[in-house]
Amino acid sequence: QVRLVNSGGGLVQPGGSLRLSCAASPTSFTITDVAWYRQALGRPRELFATLDIADRTNYDDSVKGRFTISRDSAKNTVYLQMNSLKPEDTAVYYCAVPSMDRGPYDIWGQGTQVTVSS
Repeated sequence: QVRLVNSGGGLVQPGGSLRLSCAASPTSFTITDVAWYRQALGRPRELFATLDIADRTNYDDSVKGRFTISRDSAKNTVYLQMNSLKPEDTAVYYCAVPSMDRGPYDIWGQGTQVTVSS
């Protein structure tokens, strides 16, 4: 069974940085397309970034220039580098992948809390 584990969240001050991880198992499953979602308290879940099999990225304007998706194939892990964090970035962050090519994002990490506050 494919599993994604999110980690790396925490409490940071405005302007700070965090790197979130999305680790996939088993190793026979390789991440091709991945989406990053976040859900702020009292708000619906928001898709804000994607990375496809050709390493093409798409970022929402709210994070463009500040967030970067990358992958480490040796570790079977995708990372989200978050810089210049703002209080409005506070949310639970999730990664998600499709179980089948071109299918819906139906495999989800458990999420990790990011809190940006002074």
